Amino acid sequence: MSSETFATAIFLITAIVAAAVLINAFFPIIYQASSTFSESSQSADERLRTEVKVINTYANSSSDPDAEVWIKNIGSARIAKNDIDVSDVFFGQEGDFEYLLLDISGTIDKGEWSYTVLEDTVNDYWDPRETLRIDINSNKIPDTSGQYVYFQFVLPSGVSVAKTFTTSG
Repeated sequence: MSSETFATAIFLITAIVAAAVLINAFFPIIYQASSTFSESSQSADERLRTEVKVINTYANSSSDPDAEVWIKNIGSARIAKNDIDVSDVFFGQEGDFEYLLLDISGTIDKGEWSYTVLEDTVNDYWDPRETLRIDINSNKIPDTSGQYVYFQFVLPSGVSVAKTFTTSG
């Protein structure tokens, strides 16, 4: 009788130790996976709530700036100005466009862009229903009117808006 009790106790202790080893092995993996899923769903939620639309454009190689693009935040998410600062802007003729650099000094040279949030409430965000005006100077703009130019604005989250439009006068 005591040998059966002793054997049962050894099996019970072995089972508890094995369970503890399995828990210690799998708990970090499960925790990391749930953290990854949480981050992915948060990122997807941000992209779903972020929507922007080009509402007006102007391009003329003899004006300063060469082009202006107005973009409306029509989503429900606020976009931080820090995110705008690291956004990508592409501009130029179709098939011959360039990546523009942000210039925050106020005087943009060729190959640069700057922006202003219109209706800004001075909160360092591009809020829903506010308009972003992007000023562009580029060597890639055609000299004659009626030529097509390409514009694309890409936020760090991957949300983007693109527009092809014609140059003026």
